[in-house]
Amino acid sequence: MNLTVIIPVYNESKTIEEIVRRVKHMQAATEILIVDDGSTDGTRAVLAGLDGKEGVRVIFKEKNEGKGSAVRTGIQEARGDVLLIQDADLEYDPREYPNLLRPIEENIADVVYGSRFLGGARRPILFLNMVANKILTLVTNILYNNILTDMETGYKVFRKEVVAGLKLRANRFDFEPEFTAKILKRKVRIFEVPISFNPRDYSEGKKITAWDAFEAMWALIKYRFVD
Repeated sequence: MNLTVIIPVYNESKTIEEIVRRVKHMQAATEILIVDDGSTDGTRAVLAGLDGKEGVRVIFKEKNEGKGSAVRTGIQEARGDVLLIQDADLEYDPREYPNLLRPIEENIADVVYGSRFLGGARRPILFLNMVANKILTLVTNILYNNILTDMETGYKVFRKEVVAGLKLRANRFDFEPEFTAKILKRKVRIFEVPISFNPRDYSEGKKITAWDAFEAMWALIKYRFVD
C-alpha cells in the first residue's frame, strides 16, 4: 500500500516542522504532500527547507483559498493509492495511523474516519464546538441514513480510487460535509475507529468559526439533492 499523507497548511510556522517529524516517525507514508495555502507568517520559508527531503513534497499556492481548496489540490496531486488527511496544528496524533489504516489493509473498508467521540482520550475544551459537531453529525445521519459519530473529523483516510470522478468543490471547512455527503451517496464501505484528540483554542490559533457551522449545514442539505 502506497500511502500519501496530505497536510493542508495555512500560517502554521510554529507547528509544521513538528507535525512532519511525527508523521515521518510513524514510517507509514510513502509520500508526505504538504499544500501551503498562501501562508504569510514564515511557514513558506520553513517548507522550502523541507521540500524534496525524505519523501516530503510541497505545493505552494499563491493565495489563501481555504482548507478545502488545499485538500482538493492534495487529492489531485497525490501519488499514493491510499490518502490520509493530516492537519498541521497538532490536534490529531499520527500515532493513530495503524488503527486508521487497519480497516483498509484488511479490506473491510474503503474509507476510514477517526472519531473523536468513540471513547478515545481527548482534551476537554470548547463545549460549543462539540455541540455543533454533534448536531451536524446528527443531520448527516438523518439525511443520508447512516450512524456516523463524527462527520467533522479531520482524520479521513480513503482509497484514491474511491474519489475518482468525485466532484469536490468546497474551498473552506465545508469540505468535511461535502466529502461525507458524496461518499455516503456512493454507498462505499465506511469504518470508524476511535482516536485521541488534543484540540487547541482560539488563542492558540484555531481557525474554524461559527459561520463555518452554518456553511456545513447548508452543504449537507444541498448535496443531499445535487451532485
